Amino acid sequence: MQAKRFKILLNAAAKRDLITLESEQALQIAQDIRAYLEVNPIPFGKPRIKKLLGFDPPLYRLRSGDLRAFYRIEGDQVIILAVRQKKDSEKFLKRIQEERAAYKRRP
Repeated sequence: MQAKRFKILLNAAAKRDLITLESEQALQIAQDIRAYLEVNPIPFGKPRIKKLLGFDPPLYRLRSGDLRAFYRIEGDQVIILAVRQKKDSEKFLKRIQEERAAYKRRP
């Protein structure tokens, strides 16, 4: 029996992020996304994948060298939201949390 395969989708921001990377980095993250997220995007003993706490719907992170790919799982699709350098990851996560909090405060 074959393992379930997930469809990988990149949103506009993730596409822009990949375009701005050097070709070596873009190739490496693309290979890791395909290798790790196409078959099993949910963390299970894989140190490269982590479910981030405090996000609803759940947010996951794939580590690839100095890059981080942030994604969500919807059904049989993995949606890549952003690809960031490790040093910029905290800013990205903080912005996501602030946007979510502002959305919840709306009347």
